[in-house]
Amino acid sequence: MKGVSSMRRKERTRMGLLAVAMALALVFSVAPASAAVPRDVTLTVTAVGKRNATAPALARGDVQLFLNKERTQIANWRRGETLYLAVLIDDSLAPSVASQWNDLKEFFNNQPPTTYISVSYARNGVAMVAQDFTNNHALAAKALRIPVGGGAFSSPYLALQDLMKRLPGSPADRRSILLVSSGIDYLRGNFPSSTDLDSTTERAQKQNINIWSIYSPDRGRRSRGFFLANRAQSDLTRLSDDTGGRAYYLSTSAPVTFGPYLQEISTHLRNQYLLSFRGSGGPKGRFEHEKIATELPRLGFLVPSQVFLPAAK
Repeated sequence: MKGVSSMRRKERTRMGLLAVAMALALVFSVAPASAAVPRDVTLTVTAVGKRNATAPALARGDVQLFLNKERTQIANWRRGETLYLAVLIDDSLAPSVASQWNDLKEFFNNQPPTTYISVSYARNGVAMVAQDFTNNHALAAKALRIPVGGGAFSSPYLALQDLMKRLPGSPADRRSILLVSSGIDYLRGNFPSSTDLDSTTERAQKQNINIWSIYSPDRGRRSRGFFLANRAQSDLTRLSDDTGGRAYYLSTSAPVTFGPYLQEISTHLRNQYLLSFRGSGGPKGRFEHEKIATELPRLGFLVPSQVFLPAAK
């Protein structure tokens, strides 16, 4: 009887250990996998020919993606035919800027039918929509008017954030904002930079929105000072460069014409691609620095300074 009892105790011990081992195996095999399922991430890549060269058509095999200097597989590379282009005009600009509207109307008319354009005015930290998105470019051009000037001083960065909340499409689409502004933050200042610059930039990066900016003086006396205007231009440059766009200005004076700037932006918009890859940002999501490379000669890229990896599913 003692031998039988001892065998039963050993059997129960063995079964208990087996159950513990199976439970541990389940924990370590299932939990990490469910916490690190990668998701699709898309960013807009603009091909730029160097030294006035024309950017060629690109296939997926022509480019390489690096995240934090590590080669990452490209899941998809395609032309995004549809573009949502939001034009945001600072309503505090000097009324003389309206002399540039013929160039802007020509820019509208030169866009393909797959480009949907909206026109808004930045006032009191809000984007006041004058014309919602339409591919009737002549209709969008009718929304251009003389800015209010005095009495409309606020923050172009808060207005940008307000506009980005209402853009159609998703981060998997091509979306751009053309900002015409002095860049001066009259609500919080530009010393050393606008306090809303980083949050505006990160929102655009999360939503895959390129911001193109054209500097134009506003009607306020403060914009006539070189130091403040220079700081504001620096903010516009950081905003555009870090979101995959470009900033345009001629010293701190008003541009003679917007024409060359708008022609260059049109060229950039015609040479855009949507790059997708699989990535995991952990439990909360995170930003990663990315780089696009190619072995093709005389070719560069405009891309955001960092890409947002969403939280794992």
